[in-house]
Amino acid sequence: MCGICGILTTEPVSEDVVRRMTRSLAHRGPDDEGWYVERNVALGHRRLSIIDLDSGQQPMSNAEGTISIVFNGEIYNYQELRSRLIEEGRHFKTNSDTETILHLYEKHGTRCVQYLRGMFAFLIWDSRERRIFAARDRLGQKPLYYVQRGKELILASEIKALLVVDPSLAELDLAALDEYLTLRLISPPRSMFREVKKLPPAHLLTFDQDRGLSLERYWDLSYEPKWSGSQDDLLAELEDRLVDSIRLHLVSDLPVGAFMSGGLDSTLVVALLMKHGLAEDFQTFSVGLPYRQFDEAPAARLVAERYGTRHHEEQVNPSLLATLPRLVRQLDEPSDPLSVCIDLIAQMARKHVKVVLGGDGGDELFGGYDRYYGNVFTDYYALIPALIRRRLIQPLLAQVPDGRWYKSIGHQLKWLHGLSFFAGGERYVNSLSYFYLGRPYDETLYGPVMNRARGEFDAGALMREAFNHANARDVVDRMLYADSQSRLADHPVMIQDRMTMAHGLEARSPFMDHVIAEFTARLPVRLKVRGRRLRYAQVQLAKRHLPPTLLERKKQGFASALPYMLKDELDILYRVFLNDTKLAQAGLLEQEPIGTMLDEHRAGRADHGQRLWLLVNSEVWYRMFILGQTEEQLAEIIASGSRDLAARPRQREMMSA
Repeated sequence: MCGICGILTTEPVSEDVVRRMTRSLAHRGPDDEGWYVERNVALGHRRLSIIDLDSGQQPMSNAEGTISIVFNGEIYNYQELRSRLIEEGRHFKTNSDTETILHLYEKHGTRCVQYLRGMFAFLIWDSRERRIFAARDRLGQKPLYYVQRGKELILASEIKALLVVDPSLAELDLAALDEYLTLRLISPPRSMFREVKKLPPAHLLTFDQDRGLSLERYWDLSYEPKWSGSQDDLLAELEDRLVDSIRLHLVSDLPVGAFMSGGLDSTLVVALLMKHGLAEDFQTFSVGLPYRQFDEAPAARLVAERYGTRHHEEQVNPSLLATLPRLVRQLDEPSDPLSVCIDLIAQMARKHVKVVLGGDGGDELFGGYDRYYGNVFTDYYALIPALIRRRLIQPLLAQVPDGRWYKSIGHQLKWLHGLSFFAGGERYVNSLSYFYLGRPYDETLYGPVMNRARGEFDAGALMREAFNHANARDVVDRMLYADSQSRLADHPVMIQDRMTMAHGLEARSPFMDHVIAEFTARLPVRLKVRGRRLRYAQVQLAKRHLPPTLLERKKQGFASALPYMLKDELDILYRVFLNDTKLAQAGLLEQEPIGTMLDEHRAGRADHGQRLWLLVNSEVWYRMFILGQTEEQLAEIIASGSRDLAARPRQREMMSA
């Protein structure tokens, strides 16, 4: 795992510029760094040494010095590819997967990506063609951002490296803010910065100064035709493929461990790994929480004891007051509760290993979210005439309290009712935006600057188009495809990459192997969602390998519950950042509706926990990246606000005395 960057411009490139870019990415590669500079082109690399520890330094060039590469990720089938290339007469100087990509490019050109099985983002400078070629893996596990201005192109693993080159890039993309407030993600090619673009997953980028920039999709998921065969046969095939993926994900010259949250995904990875004898003396990691309702450490412990892993468990007290500015700085985007969770367990795991396996992708591949069956049930509710739903049912639902939990009956009923007035991809977009700040909140929340730009806003465009044009017949498959094309890469996977890399830790996800994704896509829908039973095939497989008590547990979700667990800390953040927001002062938002939400939430008249979280994070991001407040300054603002609030009761006591 590494950090990469590159520049192609019309003027000579200073080595100092690329050094400053790589320095900003040092957390992604604390073991080594390197640069390639040739007149108006430069490549930079920070290395986290995992494979070929002694001779895998980058940038790496071919024998003639005409092609150079910087690479971030892991190619899990590189040994097989390398053997074939050697049989064809190609000579290798190293044992690295990076050199394998270099030889494949020499042989196949941009089609080299078709042969790669892994997670990757790489840049290749081809001096013969005077061209930059870049690519990102199929499901978007590794990031790549770029800025193009005429004949100039700058690329990097993280946005902070681009800002080093040109601080003027710190200009807000209003449509990105709208998308974050509406859906809690920012989909490609957009980023929070107006000129900074995100290379979409499964895409190639080529750029030369005569023909300009070109993007091309090289892979897609298909959900048809469905696999035939009995349930037992398909489950056996699924297990074989998962075991093969886990085996490949263990390729490393260093010990590999695994996150184990206690949920189905990560525990199944560990169970299959140990059951099939893929590792010995294997280390697993979990964190315990002082909130029994959300603490999954006991479930993880059960699996560790059953399979005899060397288990590490730490009790932690998550704190937003202590970490929020640092998390936003690391993400380059507004934060998310999930980042707090991964930050805690990554810090712990890095004390013992440099590589961990995780369970990312299970929900989006197998069907693990309530909304998958909820959208199906909406079809039945929508059979009630719209007039009755609007005139009779809607006023009754308005009297039902939200409750103090995001899965309350009140929330579920209002969610179902609201969705019934939409169809297709538009319904799916609205199923995700219910807890956030899309319709109707944006009608009063947005200030004059945002309102003037409304014509540019379409927060659900990528997700809606993916749903409507999926190569899938069933609505469940369409939802899964929409998630795989938008939410998966730009929410959980993005956060895992940034927060593990913040600690120099490489995270790998066997479920996100594209071979697994292709197989699960074509499983019959009855093996994904069956009534209210989610990820049916995965659960049936897990019954063979996991303790029954673990499978009987309800899905808890530390990340979604965080705004409820840390409500006292959040109330401090609301007071510090939302009583007089810089976003409102800039005309982006209106202060009055924010105050109304705060009053309703504190009084228990409505549950705005998720919405207020989005507003706090947007405010912190805006202050940091647009107004230039430092992480330390924001931390002091929070600390000062905490002290002031703590002092108020004592002041009242002194006055009454």
